[in-house]
Amino acid sequence: MLDGVQRREEILRQLGQSERPLSASRFAKEFGVSRQIIVGDVALLRAAGEEIIATARGYLSENQAEQGFLKKIAVQHEAKDTRIELETIVANGGEIVDVIVEHALYGELVGGLHIQNQRDIEDFITAYRNTNANLLSDLTNGIHLHTIRYQKPEDIEKIQAALLEKGILYQE
Repeated sequence: MLDGVQRREEILRQLGQSERPLSASRFAKEFGVSRQIIVGDVALLRAAGEEIIATARGYLSENQAEQGFLKKIAVQHEAKDTRIELETIVANGGEIVDVIVEHALYGELVGGLHIQNQRDIEDFITAYRNTNANLLSDLTNGIHLHTIRYQKPEDIEKIQAALLEKGILYQE
């Protein structure tokens, strides 16, 4: 069994090599510790200045997540159209980095998503259904922003055109 310092070094190493989020549960099983110990390890790493992003599916090294261009787009749809929205963005070359809503009391609320492919979409939809949680967009009549990561400038144009065609791109 690794001590805390060795465990945190190994967490950093694995995050640096992974293109997909790695869950606290996965690390806990691998290292023979509780999930809460891993959450604490990640908190210590972040406090020490390590750039680690927490998503609903696990942790990502910010260095791994920073490839490509970023743009925020405004969308509006009902909860039942969430899958269509996510699939449209991914099918046209985008990664959904986060969801952002403007809350009257709390200001800007951001939820990390990092949805890159169909499997990520399935995982998100399954988690949404299984948790009975509300989408952040439920707070704002379906209006929300997404930060989209894309590789080529024409990708964001395709994404926006496809969302507009489906009636999801927000237009004032």
